[in-house]
Amino acid sequence: MKHLLILIFALFSATFYGQMPQKLTPADKVYGLSKFWQEVNYNFVYLNKVDREQWESEYKKLITEVQETENDYEYYRLLQKFCAFLKDGHTNIYFPQEIYDKLNDNFEAHKFQLNGIQGKAVITGINKSKKEELPLGTEVTKVNGMPTQDYLDHYVIPFISSSTDYVLQELAVKNMFEGPIGTNYKVEFKLPDNSIKTLDFRISENKLEEEMYPPVVKKELLEFKWITRDDVAYIALNSFDDATIIVLFKNTLPELYKAKKLIIDIRNNGGGNTNNGKEILKYLTNDTLLYGSRSQTRQHISTLKAWGNWTKDSDTLNDAEAKRTWLAFRDELVYAFPYGPDTVKLEQKRIIVPTAILISMNTASAAEDFLIFADNQEHMIKIGGVTFGSTGQPLPFEMPGGGIARICTKKDTYPSGKEFVGLGILPNIEVEKTLKDYLENKDPVLEAALNYLGKEPAKKSL
Repeated sequence: MKHLLILIFALFSATFYGQMPQKLTPADKVYGLSKFWQEVNYNFVYLNKVDREQWESEYKKLITEVQETENDYEYYRLLQKFCAFLKDGHTNIYFPQEIYDKLNDNFEAHKFQLNGIQGKAVITGINKSKKEELPLGTEVTKVNGMPTQDYLDHYVIPFISSSTDYVLQELAVKNMFEGPIGTNYKVEFKLPDNSIKTLDFRISENKLEEEMYPPVVKKELLEFKWITRDDVAYIALNSFDDATIIVLFKNTLPELYKAKKLIIDIRNNGGGNTNNGKEILKYLTNDTLLYGSRSQTRQHISTLKAWGNWTKDSDTLNDAEAKRTWLAFRDELVYAFPYGPDTVKLEQKRIIVPTAILISMNTASAAEDFLIFADNQEHMIKIGGVTFGSTGQPLPFEMPGGGIARICTKKDTYPSGKEFVGLGILPNIEVEKTLKDYLENKDPVLEAALNYLGKEPAKKSL
């Protein structure tokens, strides 16, 4: 089986990788690898969680391997695999645009959306003309002769950077068919009636412009509507990347002031600028102080590191300066940013009503920071799934051939020091979307919020 996979991979390389740019020299490739390795060693805030011996071993091995890559795509794939070793959602390597232009997941006649449901890769959306051929709920059971999970473990998961295993798995399922234009797949499906169907697919250069089933609704930056039951106002904050969301939110205030209960949906908010979320939260609390996350970064002081070479564990007992040199030598000396609450200066009327915040594994970064600020609000409750589990401040830099890398330089925690990066923020009421919900186009998280708000909200446990 191993030899067969190698043969398939070799044929794949010869057929499709030849379409990829081949601009980088061996020296360029070693330089890019070394630049990323160096920046990680110097700036990656979670370096203390990395197996340093294995990290160095991987680097030395790649010095030879990157020079042997046949084109720039192969090279960047190796870099992405190296980056994924760090297991951080804010530390990534991105292809040059010229490579992205030759990648997609569009098949010639099929377009489907996949989600991980109870450990299976399941079709939850498909182009309308194929909904009878591959009904919603159809499971992908094999890819190119391999069981789906084996295929993901070999060809998808090793190249994805993620702080949490559940996000890693979901991203792998969603992106399992992304590849170079012209790539062929033989896919085995198990249909809802338990029949087996095998189809051949080929990634097409042309995007399939056919309506999806169920229809894909474009999400606006901010969405507002009334849910008539119990005078509940619903507002979705779908990104904190654009400060326009603050203006849009303020425009809804005349309506929001009428609400007796409120649902804030940040399930599709991948983050952006933490301040944008904080500005909105000021209208949703009576507090004069808002407590956000505590932050720290690594501190590199060369002389302390040199002194630490001779510092023993026993020297650090009751000696703070010796402890600093000991930490510096081990790349564990940190700088804690000054911490204090944000003062809320707001003369406008506030909206203090029972509030449900809807969250999911797509709630990430600045949206998780929003949840930290909101954590001590007694009138708020979190409903849905565990969040993405990654935030921080990435350091971006250019890579050879037009690629981009970024490295997380800041560690954030709850005010108490409790960690959520690598774990996710837990909901107070956990609700999982089942296959039945997908098939019936139901939103169980929203329903759970309405059911909760329909009752007299009990004080939530912190």
